[in-house]
Amino acid sequence: MLKGFKDFLLRGNVVDLAVAVVIGAAFTAVVSSFTTSFLEPLIGLVGGGGELGGTFRVNGQVFTWAAFVNQVITFVLTAAVVYFVVVLPMKKIVERRKRGEEAGPVVPTQVELLVEIRDLLRAQQGQRPGHDPSGPGTTTLPGQL
Repeated sequence: MLKGFKDFLLRGNVVDLAVAVVIGAAFTAVVSSFTTSFLEPLIGLVGGGGELGGTFRVNGQVFTWAAFVNQVITFVLTAAVVYFVVVLPMKKIVERRKRGEEAGPVVPTQVELLVEIRDLLRAQQGQRPGHDPSGPGTTTLPGQL
């Protein structure tokens, strides 16, 4: 059970996803800080400045439209950076691989897969993976001992 969990965690997609989430959260914090520190005051100035800049009142209720505009700008900036820094480069890499300009992940050969299957079967039978009992179908491949 623990081996399966370890294999799941070490699978490339899970690690990549975890890194993406951490970087995305950190980047979102930077963009939020930028928009709160610089853009929200500018939006308030455009909306009349002073204490009530970027807000309006209706029957005593205060509506902070500048904060909403700030969050929209935060979203657009974050989405743009994710697109141009992550999505677009990955798309170009995939296109290069399809055209054969860039090597893709190394795929094991049929011989390597068969050796791995043989070793797994032997391990299930309680034999060492390199063990070579005599008999049909037990030929050791070159470099496999």
